[in-house]
Amino acid sequence: MNQSQNLKEGSKTSERNNVESLEEVIKELEQLIGLHDVKNMVNEIIAYVEIQQKRRLQGLNASPLVLHMIFKGNPGTGKTTVARLLGRIFKAMGLLEKGHMIEIERADLVGEYIGHTALKVREQVKQGLGGILFIDEAYSLARGGEKDFGKEAIDALVKAMEDHKDEFILVLAGYQEEMENFLSINPGLKSRFPIHIDFKDYSIDELVEIAESMVDERQYTISKPAKAKLYHILASKRRSDERYAGNARLVRNLIEKSIRKQAVRLKPQSFCTREDLMLLKKEDFMDGENQ
Repeated sequence: MNQSQNLKEGSKTSERNNVESLEEVIKELEQLIGLHDVKNMVNEIIAYVEIQQKRRLQGLNASPLVLHMIFKGNPGTGKTTVARLLGRIFKAMGLLEKGHMIEIERADLVGEYIGHTALKVREQVKQGLGGILFIDEAYSLARGGEKDFGKEAIDALVKAMEDHKDEFILVLAGYQEEMENFLSINPGLKSRFPIHIDFKDYSIDELVEIAESMVDERQYTISKPAKAKLYHILASKRRSDERYAGNARLVRNLIEKSIRKQAVRLKPQSFCTREDLMLLKKEDFMDGENQ
């Protein structure tokens, strides 16, 4: 399975019993390009959960399974994809009833008047029960003045974690530095999230590999000169815009732009071969500043 397919929500189910096995989901995780540290951490979590379950069955002391998490990293580095897979993994392990993921942001939680925020938080938590509640740019909850209801949203989430213990997993996600600052001013919140996963930027080689995967899915091919041009564009982006240069969204935008450029290039031709229609050439990839 290629990277862009993994970015789509959904899951494969076993044809035999319509229930997804743990091995199926782990295999899908392992097929993701890059994310080596993330994969190692996920495997540690899975091993930890399994051993605690076995200890409990043997009458031994077992640590409580607190699986709320902090995801730190730039946009497009796989945080949402991994959260979806974790929901399915924990469902396969019997830890979550549904294994779905609800993705929300500040606007979905913070109300406009007294009491409104608590209602909004309860509604989102209700939707997330049995699965994962994923809050992107979670640090934004701490922004605003004295009249802002972001702090109320944080307090309501903490209460929900107590009221619905073991019924859902809360994942707070955002930029590395902003998330660390957010947790530093909310020390009581930090202690409730024992699992922190850092999502590093993709290397340029990994980004090119992701591009090839996306191209293949769309039934295109990319010439060697075009691949070299793409590498050059990505390297240039890395130097000029570090925060966004290591993510898969940039690659997707570059590929989609190249496909449109190819269409313009081929339109005047009266006849196009199959190869013509599939091949992306160097001239189809524009320099970074023109993207």
